[in-house]
Amino acid sequence: MTTVSSEPINRPDSIEQRSVATRRSTDRASIREHTIETYAASDGYLLHLRRWKPDVEPLAHVVALHGVQSHSGWYTYSTSRLAAAGYDVHFLDRRGSGLNGEQRGNAPHHDRLINDVCQYLTAIRHAERTSGGHRPVILLGVSWAGRLTSMLASRRPDLLDGVAMLYPGIHARIRPSRWQMLKLHLAVSQGYGWVSVPIPLTDTALFTGDPAWQEFIRHDPLALHKATLSFLIACRNLDELAIHEGTQLKCPLLMMLAGQDRIIDNPRVKAFFHQVASGDKWLLEYPNAQHTLEFEPNRDCFIDDLLDWLTHVVNVHRAGW
Repeated sequence: MTTVSSEPINRPDSIEQRSVATRRSTDRASIREHTIETYAASDGYLLHLRRWKPDVEPLAHVVALHGVQSHSGWYTYSTSRLAAAGYDVHFLDRRGSGLNGEQRGNAPHHDRLINDVCQYLTAIRHAERTSGGHRPVILLGVSWAGRLTSMLASRRPDLLDGVAMLYPGIHARIRPSRWQMLKLHLAVSQGYGWVSVPIPLTDTALFTGDPAWQEFIRHDPLALHKATLSFLIACRNLDELAIHEGTQLKCPLLMMLAGQDRIIDNPRVKAFFHQVASGDKWLLEYPNAQHTLEFEPNRDCFIDDLLDWLTHVVNVHRAGW
């Protein structure tokens, strides 16, 4: 691998917050071809991902993680635009989700979820160093994956050069009560960790106000509708760790929020953002948007902003070399 150069953009070094006026999407990029790849986790589980490669030498690696019910196939438009702009996009499907049909909806432990991603990031970083390349590695977490993203950035800063959190599930409006968690722990301790229960996101209008996208979610054969009790406990553990440890991340941070989100507790997420140690952080809010920015009619708006931030991270990384 070799490095490439580009002209820096004229942009402030950091932006705390700005509102973005909505505009219709022009769908400026067609859906690009992608490949499906696999890698074996350290416990032998075979994990799948979708990968979008650019037509030129990549500017950076973008490793993306999806939400609790979604998978990499929901985000083909934004990933196509990122690849068209020169980024090598690796969109991982979480174990038990999307293309990973084995042990559907299960995770044995929160550390297992962290290690699955950490292993992939380590492989990318190793490949760059071995080849003499210096391309940055950027982690992008969508919704549920926001908690996982913040943990990885705090625990393994050596693996990342930037973190983007899109409507992150660090603080969710829908969460189990203490009594429900007590019953979950009791059930798992008695050997019922493999029991599956419905994920409480059956109303597709929580994700988007667009009827066509609601229909897509409703009939998506790869969407996750049930999860094991072990997975729910792993999620709760990630919640607590993200809140207490996630603010330690120091690399460049982008956070994007949907103003009309009924899944994410935006005020508490903003409070988390202001506590993050990074001195280079952007907070962008889209007042009229609902949860899944990918399904908004003006989705090019948020993708343009994401690309601006990625350019900023690439330039910061080059300056460090």
